[in-house]
Amino acid sequence: MKKLLLALALIASPALAVNPDEVLDDPALEARARDISAGLRCVVCQGENIDESNADIARDLRILVRERLVAGDSDQQVMDFIVDRYGEYVLMKPTQEGANLLLWWAGPVLFVLALAGAGLYLRRRAQSPEPGDALSAAEQARLDELMKG
Repeated sequence: MKKLLLALALIASPALAVNPDEVLDDPALEARARDISAGLRCVVCQGENIDESNADIARDLRILVRERLVAGDSDQQVMDFIVDRYGEYVLMKPTQEGANLLLWWAGPVLFVLALAGAGLYLRRRAQSPEPGDALSAAEQARLDELMKG
């Protein structure tokens, strides 16, 4: 039973690509490095943070984060340094300021506009008169003429 639980725990746990030679001796600094790394995107893998990625650039970023922490930088200083070097794309969660506001609000705004458009369409469709089955005398005569000829 213990072996089964251990196997399930290993399968369910996130796969981290941090190599043993990258781990800091100070557990507090290592915990800070892991927290920072979880918020940084691998620029090669794009969908993984740098702790999960096996790419060389992710390894370089993990080492850079740890070097900056050992040098005495705060968590924010480390993030600012990496963003200055690699751009805001490296953040797993982009900031909600400046031009990014357009990206953050575009989805909800377009959704509300689509709902309003659908509501207007349905209201107009409900209010429009039903097309009559009967044709006017002129229309019927023209139809008969077309059908004969």
